[in-house]
Amino acid sequence: MERREFNKALGLGAIGSSMLMGCKEETQTTAPVPIDTGFKVTPELSERMYAKALEITKRKVRGGDSEPFFKKPFVDAAFSDNIFLWDTCFIVCFAKYHMDELPVYQALDNFYDRMEEDGYICREYRKDGRPLWSKDHPVSINPPLLALAETEIYAVKKDKERLRYAYPILKKNFEFHVNRYQGEDKLFWGDTLGMGMDNIPRSPRNWTTDEGNGMTHHELGDKLGKMGGSTAEERLNMFIADYVETLQGVWNKQGRLVDFTSQMAMYAKQLMFIAKEIGEESDLGQYETFHSEVKEALNRLCWNEEDTFYYDLGYGEQVKRKHIGMYWALLGELIPEENMDHFLAHLTNPDEFYRKTPLPALSAADPDYKGWGDYWLGGVWAPTSYMVLKGLTANGKDDLAQDLAEKTYAAIAEVFEATDTFWENYAPDLISYGMPAKLDFCGWTGLIPIAIYNEYIKG
Repeated sequence: MERREFNKALGLGAIGSSMLMGCKEETQTTAPVPIDTGFKVTPELSERMYAKALEITKRKVRGGDSEPFFKKPFVDAAFSDNIFLWDTCFIVCFAKYHMDELPVYQALDNFYDRMEEDGYICREYRKDGRPLWSKDHPVSINPPLLALAETEIYAVKKDKERLRYAYPILKKNFEFHVNRYQGEDKLFWGDTLGMGMDNIPRSPRNWTTDEGNGMTHHELGDKLGKMGGSTAEERLNMFIADYVETLQGVWNKQGRLVDFTSQMAMYAKQLMFIAKEIGEESDLGQYETFHSEVKEALNRLCWNEEDTFYYDLGYGEQVKRKHIGMYWALLGELIPEENMDHFLAHLTNPDEFYRKTPLPALSAADPDYKGWGDYWLGGVWAPTSYMVLKGLTANGKDDLAQDLAEKTYAAIAEVFEATDTFWENYAPDLISYGMPAKLDFCGWTGLIPIAIYNEYIKG
């Protein structure tokens, strides 16, 4: 969920942390970090984790007479009174195992029911059903993961009637993204905050620009912190209005995002799958053409042969910042065979993504990496870790997926043993929750004790 700058705007404090579990407070480091802490996960601990994750998720189901608008029960991230699109899609990816206990379909239908005629679905709706962001605001959409959610459900509940219901909605939403966000180069532009990884660095380090009334990177970046307002609602409204003039707000159309582009390629593949399942095969050609064009563009423009990595673009130039979002290319089926092993090698490099808790959002080789997390400047997040594992599995890289799953699961289990709960994100270089991180978060962190457990751990 895109919260770091959002929290700043509302004047919200971060959750403090003193739990370093035997480690001194660390400064930034890119030195190799040993993976094996010696902690062993027992079957009893796994059972307790699973039960606690399910209990938290059930406790945070919403809907009913107390709700001003969303009257039907639905699973929710429970971060605030608003509902969030990409959080919901990832909650579905573990709640799919408990469809008899958790109202999963309604969580998705809350968004489908709000879709506008052109296919637009806002990334966040208020508790009264109003979209928080206008369609024209750079932060108005989230990663397009609704088809991922539907196909994940279908994998465990072969409900073709559900696919028939969802398909025309998904198709229209797919077309909206193509019409509004695809550039002439076939890649997709979008907003850093809207794309989910709030403070992930996408622009060149120390970049300045003449955009935004001539303000520098530093001045633009400070703008959010200077907004006034005596109430949370006033501060939120100022954030919505002023964000457009910040560095992130002016950067959008000049950037090309590997993760968004890859997610749209994945969307096309998932629509192809659904169309075949329900007999809508006349649509297949358009998805095949789209995917082929996107794959060619991504590998021509974003692949760096020397670094063996995909990079976002800015003003047509590669922005050499390595973040976990690049691995959406796995689920997007965009990686040529000759690039695959070189690209995956970064996941097992202890100087990059193979940390004490694997798969930080930002590579440890980046100068802005934070070993304690600092949200997306190093935090380990269940949704992106799950994405990497699913992508590896989809590409037949089962051994690597298993290794990363086991190490991730063990690290989160060790934090659970100490705190008896789950957290919004985790520190990569400490056996600790991330700093900051929200507690009792299931929420997408339920992916680890439930989905990753079912798909990679229990055997």
